[in-house]
Formats: sequence, structure tokens, C-alpha cells
Amino acid sequence: MDDRILYHLCTFTMEEAPRGLEIVTRYFSDFTPEQNRQLRALEEVYHEWNARINVISRKDIGSLYEKHVLHSLSIAAVFDFPPGTHVIDIGTGGGFPGIPLAIFFPETQFQLVDSIAKKLKVVDAVADALSLTNICTQHIRAEEIKGKKFDIAISRAVAPLKDLWFWSRPLLRPQNMHLVPENSDALPKASGLICLKGGDLHAEISESGTRPKIHEIYDLFPEESFREKYILQVPYQRNN
Repeated sequence: MDDRILYHLCTFTMEEAPRGLEIVTRYFSDFTPEQNRQLRALEEVYHEWNARINVISRKDIGSLYEKHVLHSLSIAAVFDFPPGTHVIDIGTGGGFPGIPLAIFFPETQFQLVDSIAKKLKVVDAVADALSLTNICTQHIRAEEIKGKKFDIAISRAVAPLKDLWFWSRPLLRPQNMHLVPENSDALPKASGLICLKGGDLHAEISESGTRPKIHEIYDLFPEESFREKYILQVPYQRNN
């Protein structure tokens, strides 16, 4: 496992960390000073903008770091995003999982798209406040994007897997699978469609016609809020 991901190691004291940030640093460490600043700034910026444009439910805004930031970063606990990788976040809403992943992978380029312009206004404001230079946004539906290719598509609870795969597949560059040597602590390179889902997924997966790799988030972060929450990956190989 990547040495930035250390279970039950908190790099801040409770007094130093904004309310809720310690849930992130319980599982991740070795952030740069700039990443620390960006993570700390998230709470104030989202509280300010959510009061104007509701992109996070009122009952969840108090659990920003657990239910949104850490949930998004579960992808980083399973996959590596190499420098120079291009990622599309389909239906990003308020910027999840794209913004937390852009903080974690500063050398990866993220395009966050959504069909609702006012949500992207919040994303742009957050990216600007955090000085996130590896993010761009586009007001468009994923199925309307033409002439662009990405290495990875990510999404969180936007649509059924069948639809996400239909939208993302034409946007993905076929890749050879990255094999990690046995006994290696390295994470596999991300590829294909990676989405965050919850609940009973048997019917949804069957209807999608895909055979995703499934990772249970509770196994990564044993918090009650992550029971029955999953990371699904549908690889896109050259022979697809």
C-alpha cells in the first residue's frame, strides 16, 4: 500500500485540525504543506458556497470530510493516478470525487463535467480558492462530448452503471492492464471507469453487461458510514 495511506495514523492533533479533517488524516498521511492547506480550506469554502447554492445536503455538510472527502479518496486508497493522466469526472455535482482526488494527485489533469451550470460555479469557486491548477470544468452532458479522450472516467452515484459505462466508454483511451508484481506495495494504475456506488448492486451490475472489479470501502475505512459502499472498476483494455 502507498506510504501516503497509513491506517490510524493522524498527522494533526485534534486542536490543529478543522472539525472532521482528522477522519481523513486517520487514514492518509504525508501530505505536502500545500495539500494540507487545501484540505483545511475545503470546509470554509464549501460552507460558504453551500449556503448560496445547495450542492451538499444540509444533513451532510457537517460531515463533509467523512462523507464526501474521505469517500472520494477511497479511490486513491486502491488506485494510483500517474502524473500526466487525464481524468473525466462525470456528473461531478459539487466536485466529488474530482476535487479531493485533484488535491491528492496534483500532477494529474481532471476535467469535471456536469449538466447543471450552477453546480460548476461552486466547483470553479472551490478550485480557485484552493489554487487547484489541475482542474477544468465544462457545462455539458458526458454523452455530448466529442473529439476528446481520457485515460480514466470517475463518477459518484450519478447514474446506473449501465449508463455510466455507455457514456464513458467512447471517451476512454484503450489501455493495456498495469500489472503489479507480487509482493509489491505499489497500487495498480487506474484505468477505465471507476465509480462509487452503494447498496445492493447485483441487479444494476447484471443489467450493465459489465463485470466490474469491486472493492468494499468499509474494508479500507472501517467507519459505519461506509458499510455497503463500494468502488466499482470497469477496465477498458485494447481488446474490448
